Amino acid sequence: MPRFLLIVNYAPEGLRALMSSGGSARRSVVEKTASGLGGRLETFDYAFGSDDAYTIVDLPDSESAAALALTVSSSGLVRVHTVVLLTPEQIDRASQIHPDYTPPGQTG
Repeated sequence: MPRFLLIVNYAPEGLRALMSSGGSARRSVVEKTASGLGGRLETFDYAFGSDDAYTIVDLPDSESAAALALTVSSSGLVRVHTVVLLTPEQIDRASQIHPDYTPPGQTG
């Protein structure tokens, strides 16, 4: 099942709600949401710095990941940046594919 990294940033109102309900409650919501899409929550971690949380979810497909990100971001309380994760074996397979490509400024 494809894996996705969700980089989460809370709006001030979202942070106030997080402080009120707690971090574990948010993790439970994400677990339920991923499960409802046919997937599962792999990791959920809060962070210092420019991002507030990092979450890895296994979801059936990119459409499910997009639906999750759109739904969460449309609340206005959270902004989600989604990154598709690839396994080392997927990179092994990709490295064996050789597209016909000409870099800019070169003639082919």
